[in-house]
Amino acid sequence: MKTARRADDIEPFRVMAILARAREMQAAGRDIIHMEVGEPDFATPTPIVEAGIAALRAGYTHYTPALGLPALRAAIAAYYGERYGVDIAAGRVCVTPGASGALLLAMAALFDPGEEILMADPGYPCNRHFARLVEARAKGIPVGPETGYQLTAELVARHWGPRTRGVLVANPGNPTGMLISATELAAIHAEVRARNGWLIVDEIYHELVYDAAPASAAGLGEDVLIINSFSKYFLMTGWRLGWMLVPPALLPSIDKLAQNLFLAAPTVAQHAALVALTAETRALLDQRKAELRLRRDALLPALSRLGFAVKTAPQGAFYCYADVSRFGMAAEQLAERLLLDAGVAITPGTDFGTHQASRHVRFAYTTDLQRILEALRRIEAVLA
Repeated sequence: MKTARRADDIEPFRVMAILARAREMQAAGRDIIHMEVGEPDFATPTPIVEAGIAALRAGYTHYTPALGLPALRAAIAAYYGERYGVDIAAGRVCVTPGASGALLLAMAALFDPGEEILMADPGYPCNRHFARLVEARAKGIPVGPETGYQLTAELVARHWGPRTRGVLVANPGNPTGMLISATELAAIHAEVRARNGWLIVDEIYHELVYDAAPASAAGLGEDVLIINSFSKYFLMTGWRLGWMLVPPALLPSIDKLAQNLFLAAPTVAQHAALVALTAETRALLDQRKAELRLRRDALLPALSRLGFAVKTAPQGAFYCYADVSRFGMAAEQLAERLLLDAGVAITPGTDFGTHQASRHVRFAYTTDLQRILEALRRIEAVLA
């Protein structure tokens, strides 16, 4: 039976296939160390869970307005004032089913068929697939360690074409964990604004930056779309909740699309998120963030010692992007060997684009430090 071309064009998310295979091996009795999927091993903090249970018991099981629970929209706006010193109107906050819901709304609202969105290669694979879903075109721009694996204003200007309508950046990015400096992000914004385009900034890992806290792109102006999520720092992956800061002129379109595509984000998750944003809960979350930093600081030198070339130390998120050229194997071949022979699951760079993708793999330090150290021992034994 014939399927639509868009379904054929959208590639599988390889990391999910690797995860499924690793779990099959576990079910058969193998001990597998998971360093493939971008989901921390920490459970959702108890205060958030209890808030969700209380919401269920109180009968909060009906739809909210399409753009979200008014109290949560106000709390998110207040979070920007407290965290970043940026005054955000609650009416600009759109609560979505995960950051994926926000990305889909943004793509659907901004881009017509055939129009281009510039994005970094390597980058989060679903971004280009969301573009394809709305019949737009993701134009991947090759980036490397010389620009911190991020777009620059110069690259945006050089690659902007007659069909280009916008730019999508992630700060910090997946798979590299690298940041765009505040100066460079402002310069990118200026280039996009001068061309009457749209700038979308994905900040879902923004609270997981381990040194100096970066400024949010929300401070650049109301014409920037900011996407964030309760999944990563807030440890609510399965609750499926994100948000987007929307330019005021776009709100009617975003509202209309949300009504038709989702109706609303999960009600119970929205009530739980009110507690996630409190200072008390964020103190617990910062403890988890400190653990992630310890894992990063243990993993980086060990990978280098084993021959993996990590050319830029990740500043945030929970990923290391490593060149594997010295091993004489393509990334998918190496990932396959480590899964079968070492019981360690990692992600080949071919999940994240085409630029030197077969030379790179991504390690996610989303599992316990002792398990990471065990994974490194196993990898060393196999590569020896």
